[in-house]
Amino acid sequence: MSKIAFLFSGQGAQYVGMGKELYENIDICKDVFESADKALGFSITNMCFEGPEQDLNSTENTQPAILAVSIAAEKALESHGIKADITAGLSLGEYSALVCSGALEFEEAVKLLKKRGKYMQEAVPQGIGTMAAIIGLDEEKVREACNEASDIGIVEPSNLNCPGQIVIGGEIKAVEAACEKAREKGALKAVILTVSGPFHTSMLKPAADKLEEELKNVSISEPLIPVITNVTGEAVESKEQIKPFLKDQVMSTVLFEKSIRTMMDMGVDTFVEIGPGKVLSGFVKKINRKALVLNVQDLKSLESTIEKLKK
Repeated sequence: MSKIAFLFSGQGAQYVGMGKELYENIDICKDVFESADKALGFSITNMCFEGPEQDLNSTENTQPAILAVSIAAEKALESHGIKADITAGLSLGEYSALVCSGALEFEEAVKLLKKRGKYMQEAVPQGIGTMAAIIGLDEEKVREACNEASDIGIVEPSNLNCPGQIVIGGEIKAVEAACEKAREKGALKAVILTVSGPFHTSMLKPAADKLEEELKNVSISEPLIPVITNVTGEAVESKEQIKPFLKDQVMSTVLFEKSIRTMMDMGVDTFVEIGPGKVLSGFVKKINRKALVLNVQDLKSLESTIEKLKK
């Protein structure tokens, strides 16, 4: 029996205007945005639709904004009778996946992500840490490059996205040195990313500790469908695991490729990326060329996905 997985976008996928078509044409999507505005006490809707881009790109706004767009798109798909058998998300997308699974209330998730974004931004002052994408080198060699550069400072793998695409993060000089080592080991490219911090590394521990405190005020339910977590690349086994995973996720490697392989092992052959952009679709295609990969971020992609899944 073939299964459908919903995958939820992470940071970096945002753009001004995202979600606007869904809001203007589908009532259930409008409701999602309005409840986000109410929960936050300001209009994240206007920020999604009108910008300014600088405000939307500020981590504490980006995170709840992407969640709102993602859940609006998911509700639009569900209103056509298309539901996920399994779900996962990249970094902040894991919160969208938890909302999709019924484990986390949308309004709580929106408020939590605003704080998560703030804590992540504050954890490492600007100009201290960065991240880089290493293209065309296997995990073992990337880890070697990080180890060899670690006498200069902290540098660690932060995202294992797909074969040949691994992101590293840490202190700027150490990341630059690891990029040089990666090139020496045969990487096709090592590109410093325009990010505001070394996310998903041990340098984010102050953010993880603050998030742990905040999570004490959040209620978690048992997921109604399996959620694959970034931290282990495996399914969450009980609701008691969710808060510790969300704490650890901020400061540990995102095992995205392993998550996709876990879902394939569970019988998934159709992946629908939900939310802005098509970054995750690209990763999935590199992991499994035979999988059906679709996405929903606006009316055109919604209609196309419904048409393909109804066949």
